[in-house]
Amino acid sequence: MSLLVDNIGELVTNDPASGEGQLGLLRDAAVVLQEHQVAWVGTARESPAADERYDAGGRAVLPGFVDSHTHLVFAGDRAAEFAARMDPGAGTRYVPGGIHATVAATRAATTDQLRATAMGLRAEALRQGTTTVEVKSGYGLSVEDEARCLHVAFEVSPESTFLGAHVVPEEYAGRTDDYVDLVCGQMLAAAEPYARWVDVFCERGAFDADQSRAVLEAGAARGLGLRVHANQLSAGPGARLAVEMGAASADHCTYLTEADVAALAGSQTVATLLPGAEFSTRAPYPDARALLAAGVTVALATDCNPGTSYTSAMPFCVALAVRELRMSPAEAVWAATAGGARALRRDDVGVLRPGARADLVVLDAPSYVYLAYRPGVPLVRDVFHNGVRQ
Repeated sequence: MSLLVDNIGELVTNDPASGEGQLGLLRDAAVVLQEHQVAWVGTARESPAADERYDAGGRAVLPGFVDSHTHLVFAGDRAAEFAARMDPGAGTRYVPGGIHATVAATRAATTDQLRATAMGLRAEALRQGTTTVEVKSGYGLSVEDEARCLHVAFEVSPESTFLGAHVVPEEYAGRTDDYVDLVCGQMLAAAEPYARWVDVFCERGAFDADQSRAVLEAGAARGLGLRVHANQLSAGPGARLAVEMGAASADHCTYLTEADVAALAGSQTVATLLPGAEFSTRAPYPDARALLAAGVTVALATDCNPGTSYTSAMPFCVALAVRELRMSPAEAVWAATAGGARALRRDDVGVLRPGARADLVVLDAPSYVYLAYRPGVPLVRDVFHNGVRQ
């Protein structure tokens, strides 16, 4: 069964061979979807026949968003912590220790409860145009709880990430090296069947460079791809470690030195920016302009989690990137689609060209620019995922 999506006012393909500029823009365009893939892309006047037709009504169409950094498997909330940070009289700076509250709630929750929360957030993201999502563990921090969190993450998405090295759990306080040994050994072995990636929070208050390298090396030895929480709270070794280890992405990148930027620019490691975290913690935003000027590949993601970025909305992150990171609308949309795909080392999503997965978003607007031009407005009219209208 084939579907013709036509009467598209503006089509973002992210394929410069198909259209204008980095976004591969086509106007008065059409797309044919067949068997969960894009079969054809071009102008409406040249479109082939198909079994069914969807009239886009002159609206903008773009690839489904690729959210390459989320923490959807958890229990409880941290609304009180958020309120304390936002209190104008007594606002407190974010430190990693707040994660322990979520760890306690997650350990106490049943697997069915964790699954319901994660699936609910996944459905929420899909309604807002996210068709590919990475999902981390990291709130279990015991062998049993990390394994069940990873199992839930894998049920939500094949892009599942083992983050046993999120923080040191309270029962290992003062024994970080012992906990790293557990992460690299028994915990990784239990989580591996459900994980594609391994991640580590390389940060003061979490894990230092040597500890982080040990976690990444252990994951790589088991065939997992590498990701790094890097330079979120302070300048440090995270971004350069990501480059050294050939990680797919260095995520956050809030505090980068010129040497960090140069290292990223000379590598295949994507700098994944998470402006929802800065919005929710009142931290400085990363310098996207310096990264882009140096030629670094930049992705945008939500960092959806209960403590520091409780949003599943990629359109919101696009708007933040334009306003606060000083990215152009085109740069932000590319980063939220093709950039996220690069961060997951995927070439079948984040793009609309023959052979790509049939994931596309129809905006109730004439242009992708409206994602930043009309912030906070629910512009996603329809979502097609694997060729199926959701």
